[in-house]
Order: sequence, then C-alpha cells, then structure tokens
Amino acid sequence: MKDQQFQQAGYFDPEACDLDAFKRLIAQHTAPEDVPMASDVLANIPVYDAPALRPVLMDAAARRRVMTEWADVLMNGAGALILKRAYTETTVIDEASAIFETIIAQEKQTAGGGADHFATAGANDRIWNTLQKLCKAAPDVHMRYFANAAIAAVCEAWLGPNYQMTAQLNVVHPGGAAQQAHRDYHLGFQTSEISATYPAHVHLLSPVLTLQGGIAHCDMPVDSGPTKLLPFSQAFAAGYAAWRREDFRAVFEDNFVQIPLSKGDAVFFNPALFHAAGANHSADIHRMVNLLQVSSAFGRAMESIDRKAMCTLMYPHALRAVQTQSLDDLDLRASVAATAESYAFPTNLDRDPPKGGLAPETQQAFFLRALNEGLSADAFAEGLNAMAQRQRP
Repeated sequence: MKDQQFQQAGYFDPEACDLDAFKRLIAQHTAPEDVPMASDVLANIPVYDAPALRPVLMDAAARRRVMTEWADVLMNGAGALILKRAYTETTVIDEASAIFETIIAQEKQTAGGGADHFATAGANDRIWNTLQKLCKAAPDVHMRYFANAAIAAVCEAWLGPNYQMTAQLNVVHPGGAAQQAHRDYHLGFQTSEISATYPAHVHLLSPVLTLQGGIAHCDMPVDSGPTKLLPFSQAFAAGYAAWRREDFRAVFEDNFVQIPLSKGDAVFFNPALFHAAGANHSADIHRMVNLLQVSSAFGRAMESIDRKAMCTLMYPHALRAVQTQSLDDLDLRASVAATAESYAFPTNLDRDPPKGGLAPETQQAFFLRALNEGLSADAFAEGLNAMAQRQRP
C-alpha cells in the first residue's frame, strides 16, 4: 500500500506533513509479548539484560532470534532499546573516562573545545573521534572498551556485518540546557532546504545506513538529563521534513520519555527517532556519554577517486565556460557534480567542525562558489588544498 505521506511528486514537503497522523503513530504501545526476549519494558522502550543474553549470543540460532527482535524494535517498534549492564565490570569505563577528561582539558587549551550540532557551543564538552583518540592514548583500554559482544550484536542486527564504528563524547554539566528535538545522520545533518531535494525513498533509506548509540559513563538519573526519546516516531516517513516544524517539536516535548541509566548501560536507537539530549537539572552530575555512530559497510563508492586532482584540472576550463557562456548553468552543474566530492563527510571534525551549520562546506559547493565569485585557478587550488588539510585524519 502506498504510504499517504508520499507527496505526489515523490518528495516530502514540510508544510504537507500530517501532524495528526504523527500523533496517531506515537500513540502506540509496546506490549511484553512484542519483545519476548526483553527483561522489561519502560515507557514503551524494551530493556534487555546484557549478561543474561550472553549465552543467547553464543548460540547461532538464538543469536539470530534476538537480533531479529532488535531489528524489529528499531524499525517497526519503539525505535529504541536499552542494554542494561552492557558492561558488568565498569573499571574500563572509568579508565576511559579519565582519559577523556584529560583529552577535554588538552583540547580546551589548544582549540577551545568542540562545537556541537544541536546545542549551543560551550554548553557542554565534546570530543570528536573518541574511537581513534582513545586508541592512540591507551590501546589496551580501547581494546577492552570495545570488546563487548552485546554492543557488537546490536550493531550487526541493524547494519549487518562489516559495519564501521565511530564515536564522539558528550559531557553535559549541571545547568546544561536540553537540545532541540531532531533526527540524526545522514539526512538529519542536512539543512531543511537540502533535505527537501532528496526524493522520498532516500528519506526511507537514510535510517538504515547508520545506528545511533550511547554508553553511559556515569549513573544518569532523570534529573541529569538522559536522552529524551519519542517512541515510534522513527516510523513517520516524512520525519526528516517535519522535525524542524514547531508544532512537531511541541508534540515531542509533550510526549517524550526519559529512561534513567546506570554506568555501563547502553542505549541504541534508530537515527530517525525524534530525540534530544535532556537538560541537566542535577546539582553535581556531569553527565558523560560516549555516543556511538555506527555506519553500514555499503555507504561506499566502488572506486577510489582523486577528486581534488580532477577539480584542480577542470576548474580553469569551467571558469572559462562561465566567462564565455559556452555551457549553460544546468550542464555545467552536471559536470561539476560528476567531478567534485559532493558530501561533507567523512571529515576531521576537530579541524573541520560544523560551526555555523550542520556540516562543513563540500568540495562541490566550494567549486560552484568559486565559479560564482570568479576565483582564479591558483586561489581555487589553494582553497582545495586547505580543505584537504582540514579533512585529513
């Protein structure tokens, strides 16, 4: 049956998003029989006891059953799940936390701290790429930290094997404000204008390319602001078009749930789930979460291309085409699209942060801007080199 949220032209229009349909969708409930392998259901979010699942994950048939249940929860159910006691021994959590605190102090001295996507810069502490930084600082801690079969199984349940792990730390201090409701990477990191240019089927594809997770590095009662989640909201097909609308955000604020977490717990959710970090109303809890952003192995091109070299070679000819009007704008843009990198990620978010927006400028956007501004070939090449330097690992 064709989803009524699809627009006639195959695109989602923010103004056409049906708020009543959204309200009906999030009015669902998770029944215990829907999640037979869960140990509990809290505010519609299924909770799984990780140590109890250890023998399940070691048996191939049983492992597939629980992973099937997790995938169904993330796609069709509440859209989020919790692994209680993902780390039964939290010593490695404390070791990693100490390293992260050192990194935060060092980065504040050198760069003033990292910017955030959906919260005011400076309202929290952020470390980009904790995966690599932890490994460089203490490879043994990194090894033991990610030696977690339950976390790996959730990633595999959603993305299949050969997934790629990344991680970023977020620390929200007492008094830290809540984020605004949003959806996540990929389309959630695009402006509303750019998101609207993607056809509806891509909006449906985006959530299955990544999995969002978080590892609690401290006890997180509700007053410390654990992530606000809106169960079932990931199933609203037009959600990437709708989440910036104030009426949808108001519904989120009226209906979100927060689940307290203990140190060593982990939460995972569909990136299309409406969610936001909560406000930290506690007096003395510095809420620390290592955010996992896990990517499908399939988001890759078949060939490795030196697009920087191609752009450098083509730019003088493109500039001449603009000056002589030998190509019209549509055809020239098509040529640039085939040549320049059109996506801002992956990048080094320490040197190339999302300040002033959700994503850095792409190579393609810079190419078109350079043509519009009439940059010389030398100035364009210099800009490409600077961009490549910011993006390198």
